[in-house]
Parts: sequence; structure tokens; C-alpha cells
Amino acid sequence: MHFKVYQYGYFKTVNAVKKSKRKEGKNIDLVESYDIKDLEDDFKGHDIKVFNFTSILEATMDFSHENKLGQGGYGPVYKGILATGQEVAVKRLSKTSGQGIVEFKNELVLICELQHKNLVQLLGCCIHEEERILIYEYMPNKSLDFYLFDCTKKKFLDWKKRFNIIEGISQGLLYLHKYSRLKIIHRDLKASNILLDENMNPKIADFGMARMFTQQESVVNTNRIVGTYGYMSPEYAMEGVCSTKSDVYSFGVLLLEIVCGRKNNSFYDGDRPLNLIGHAWELWNDGEYLKLMDPTLNDTFVPDEVKRCIHVGLLCVEQYANDRPTMSDVISMLTNKYELTTIPRRPAFYVRRDILDGETTSKVPDIYTYSTTISSSCEVEGKV
Repeated sequence: MHFKVYQYGYFKTVNAVKKSKRKEGKNIDLVESYDIKDLEDDFKGHDIKVFNFTSILEATMDFSHENKLGQGGYGPVYKGILATGQEVAVKRLSKTSGQGIVEFKNELVLICELQHKNLVQLLGCCIHEEERILIYEYMPNKSLDFYLFDCTKKKFLDWKKRFNIIEGISQGLLYLHKYSRLKIIHRDLKASNILLDENMNPKIADFGMARMFTQQESVVNTNRIVGTYGYMSPEYAMEGVCSTKSDVYSFGVLLLEIVCGRKNNSFYDGDRPLNLIGHAWELWNDGEYLKLMDPTLNDTFVPDEVKRCIHVGLLCVEQYANDRPTMSDVISMLTNKYELTTIPRRPAFYVRRDILDGETTSKVPDIYTYSTTISSSCEVEGKV
């Protein structure tokens, strides 16, 4: 097998993109529209490998079904083996996905600037005619949802592994929000976007929905609302207000899912209109928070750590963004042993169950319905 790699390409620097935004005099998404020719013209100057299409075909056995790892919101992902023997994950952008060009550009501009052990590494890309392909490091243990929401596989996630995953995700988010050269809001943090390496260490993936902030920006409004229902903060889902606290909310939902081993919407049925957040809140108020814990954890859990995680998770999903902790606060609360004194307030999208003549006093809003497909996202144009 003969493997070819083009010379390093070049494309517009992030500063050029930011300059374009300033010129327009308003806040917009990193890329609002981008056709194929524009995308090709932009590759003029960054440290990213551009693979030729033949090498990708050889690596994936012509995108064979046997090599398919999953189906994302913007196309399938395949396992590939390069001529060097290196295993890679190949994300092939769907040719029919009009929005996908935007996400492709976003991932290239953003991920090549990011270096952290808890972020998936982008190795390169491929552009061939209408083909748009991203090449990532291969994660042999797939994604977190593969284990967490499967009755059989979740037993491989003992409490030590789960707590390590929680810490790793929080460290990755802190880097995005505070320590990277760019301030990045992920906007689609969920279990299927957390990949696991050979040691079950977590890496945040899929930056197609991510939003870039200047270091001076803290909050922006957008008419282009993207993400996954059930993980979106209320101010973002309903008003398009985006900030680091949007990611904090998503992290809180994910943290509670990791503790209990169930999806956010799995608690809702006709007799009990509560999602995971509402269920956790009721158990917390009743002092029965350990009932939230995944029963498959058996004797592997540490009660104080479980309580601390539930406490932090509820703080992260509070209704108002200003009341939620920063990721710096989250890491401090998770890793230090001091007593947490901040009392969680009623969470966002909480539905209280009052039985009056056999009926509930409120209904579950549509926001609770969300996609569970691996790496998929539900994109909404305009306001919710």
C-alpha cells in the first residue's frame, strides 16, 4: 500500500476570521456560510496535514461497512489504518449536508489550535472534489454512551473509572474556557461526544458546533441555535444566549448521567413527568441522593464522592447562568475534600409532580426530547 501525504497546507489564520467579524461590527458564528471553493482557497498556512483521497480510500477499505464506527449528524465515521500502521478515525462529511461545510470549517479552524490530553487530536484532513474528510486519532474504546447506557456494558465502568472520566471532562472544558489561546464554547457536550482511549481516559470530541469567543467576550447572542435538546441551557435554548455557563449546564447533565447510568430523558413517562434533573432534585431534597446512583456500581462507589458529584451536578444545572459555577469552581469542588456549603437551587426545566384529581399541574416541555444517535446533533435555525 502506497501512502501519500501532501505538503502542509495553509489557510486563513484565526486572526483573519476575527478581523472579518470585527469589520462587520457584530457578533456572528465563526463561519455563517461557506461554499466548497471558498474552503479550498482558505487552506494557506497552518500546521495541519492534508491527506490525499487515495490514501483515505486505502486506509478505510473504500469506506467499507465493516470499518464504519458510527453515524454522526454530519456524516459517517470510519476506522482507518494508514500505511504506517497507525489507526485513525475518519469522519466523512455527508455530501448532502448543506450545514456540514460550516461545521467542517469550524473543526479545522478550532481543533488545530487546541492541545490538551482531554481533547481528541485532529491529525489532518482531506479535500477531494466534493469530499470533505477529517482524520482524528483513533479511540479504541469508542464513546462514553456505548458503555454508560447499555445494561450489560455499563458494568465495565466502576466508580473509579467514572470519577476519572468526570474529572477528565472537567479539565478539558476548563482548558477550552480559560487556558487555550482561544476561548471556546463547545455547545454540544454529551455522552456520545466523549471518546475513551485505551485506558478509558476521556477526550472531548466533535467541535463542529463550537463557538469561538475573544478573551474579552463573556456572553453573545446568536440566532443560530445548535446543540442537543436535553443538554442545552434554558437561556441558550430559548433565547440564543451563549456563554461558558452554557457548557457548564451541559456538563451538569452529563455528570448526573454518569452517576446514575441513565439518559436525561429516561425518567419521563406519563405517570411521572420528571427528567433526570427533576428526579435528582427530588431525591436530593429528600436526603435520599444515593438512590440516584447506578445500582451496577455495587460496592465500588465512594459515598462522599457520589454525594459531591450529585451536589456539583445540581449546581451546574441551576436555572440562571450567573448562579452556576465556573469550570474552575467545578474542579475545585470535585477534587478538594472541604464541605460544600453552596445549596443548589431549583434546577432549570424542573417539573414538579403535584397530584390533583389524578392529574399533574404541569407538562414536560418539548426541550426534554433529544437525539440519542452517536455523534448526532439537533440543529435549530432561529429561536426556540
